[in-house]
Amino acid sequence: MALAAAGGGAINSIAGGGTLLTFPALVGLGVPPIVANATSTLALWPGSLASFWGYREAIQGIRPWWLHWAAPSLLGGVAGAILLIYTPEAKFDALVPWLIWGATALFLLQRPMLKWIGGHSASHAEVERAAPPFRFLVYQFGVAVYGGYFGAGAGILMLAAFEMMGLRNIHTMNGLKNWCGLNINAIAVAVFVVSGIIIWPVALTMAIGAMAGGALGSRMAQRVDQKWVRRAVVAIGIGSGILMFIKEA
Repeated sequence: MALAAAGGGAINSIAGGGTLLTFPALVGLGVPPIVANATSTLALWPGSLASFWGYREAIQGIRPWWLHWAAPSLLGGVAGAILLIYTPEAKFDALVPWLIWGATALFLLQRPMLKWIGGHSASHAEVERAAPPFRFLVYQFGVAVYGGYFGAGAGILMLAAFEMMGLRNIHTMNGLKNWCGLNINAIAVAVFVVSGIIIWPVALTMAIGAMAGGALGSRMAQRVDQKWVRRAVVAIGIGSGILMFIKEA
């Protein structure tokens, strides 16, 4: 579980999609899906903190944005977490394969999607100095609701929005993504802790791995061919979705 969380933390620091490693691993241990989702969110949160700290210098130039993006992230995160808690277990079980497959598709299509957006969006040199457009903050609220509810692929959705806004520095984009994810998961974790559905021994064990993976994520990206990492994540996502579908059927 610590190794799965380390891989999830590293992938989250680079692009997002780490839940595709940790969630199926927890369910494979026999943990109920809703509890597994909450425990996975808590376990990966320290990794988000480590990732944000690693990118803190990259987003110093847009520090006024931090509050702008934190507000919809926190509001959406708490809404998604509450929605998860009140979702009947049977309905969530039925949704799980489709959530996993959808997140896997987002992970698989990330690069071509960002490339297409980059070719169809207006780039302007002063974008980092201007206030973020309100429509993107509304979009972020929707992403945060999904992030608090399930989360896998939320980072990819955020990177697409930043690219559409005109941001071009990948380090700035990743730093802002990690800041938003940190807020989404922090408020979601608070809801899950209060609700009492966290399996603490497993979550704390995974948190250690997630912190190590988040801190080393950018280094791994430079030393390991990302195509193999991405292929492994896609394979795990498709395979676990099939297994969840068969189990539910």
